[in-house]
Amino acid sequence: MVGTVNFQLLVSKSGHLIGVAELDNQASLNALSFEMIDLLYHQLLQWQRDDMVSCVVLCGAGEKAFCAGGDVRAMYHAMSEDEMSEDESHTQATEFLTRYFTLEYQCDYLIHTYSKPIIAWGDGIVMGGGIGLYVGASHRVLTERSKLAMPEITIGLYPDVGGTWFLNQLPQGIGLFLGLTGAVINAPDALALDIAEHIIPADHKEKLLNDLIQLPWQASDNPYLLVDQALVNLSVVAQTDPLLPDKQLIPYFEQIQTACMGDDLYQISSNIHGLIANDKWMERAKSTMAAGSPISAHICFRQVTQYAHLDLADCFRLELSLSVRCGTLGEFQEGVRARLIDKTGDPKWLFPTVDQVDNRVIDVLFTSLWPDNTHPLANLQQ
Repeated sequence: MVGTVNFQLLVSKSGHLIGVAELDNQASLNALSFEMIDLLYHQLLQWQRDDMVSCVVLCGAGEKAFCAGGDVRAMYHAMSEDEMSEDESHTQATEFLTRYFTLEYQCDYLIHTYSKPIIAWGDGIVMGGGIGLYVGASHRVLTERSKLAMPEITIGLYPDVGGTWFLNQLPQGIGLFLGLTGAVINAPDALALDIAEHIIPADHKEKLLNDLIQLPWQASDNPYLLVDQALVNLSVVAQTDPLLPDKQLIPYFEQIQTACMGDDLYQISSNIHGLIANDKWMERAKSTMAAGSPISAHICFRQVTQYAHLDLADCFRLELSLSVRCGTLGEFQEGVRARLIDKTGDPKWLFPTVDQVDNRVIDVLFTSLWPDNTHPLANLQQ
């Protein structure tokens, strides 16, 4: 998988520019190859330095996805080189994963801290690495066909790309539930949880771009407010628009919060399994958690219960080491093999259930691979 990012500069009536970055890897639902992240990161840096660029629109090509995640197939091949010795394979995996995740997290952090408005047009699938790009944008838009999730538990990873930070920004218990179950939420749910700020019909994308061109950029000292006004004018009232699906998570909001209270992961898992559900959405969430990696569940539990105090930069530093260690542990490799490579759907996890996980393994995963001063993300701004 290679893919690309298409860049375009729209000229406004005042001569100011709107940068459009379109993720284009439609065969893989716009999943992010290393090359795509590299293109996006450096173009965002260039636009940030250009005084004529007033805002950026980040979107996905086609009608199916904004971005379905990272290039886990490339990671799998780096983790499982058959012709190498075990030590050589381990070294190659460490080097590739460090390189990939370092760049991805730098790009995510840049979006979070960008000095100009970024509109994330989250149409279609917004999952995994796509969430990492989406949640950092200053203006977050969804459409009637948006589907959001952090499904890493299904492949033996964990909610990375800043998940340690943004899961802890959600109401108590909700972030943990989403991480443990990989549950897919729709636009009305995301709006209610403040993950998204606006819902706009998918066929209004061109109208949004045209409206941005018409804005009086030269006459305003607050471009963020200009973008707010443009988006509000196009936004759908979620409660009344017939195109929008019904909320799926919100009806269970209080039950989920109660189920996810406590300091015992096994009990919380049992509580979630015990939730009374009358629809396929909750049953799917339960079954995903039951089939997911117990190690991933423990990582997510610690993210939410022990690292809520970390600032954004420290979250990315923590996650870089976590992600590389997950890649060399074998759990991540096995999950990708079973779900995406061989597609057998029966990963052989290192531990069968959450109560059988050796906490010493989780302790090692949370131990940094690098001293602070040589950490690959040491220079992320505080």
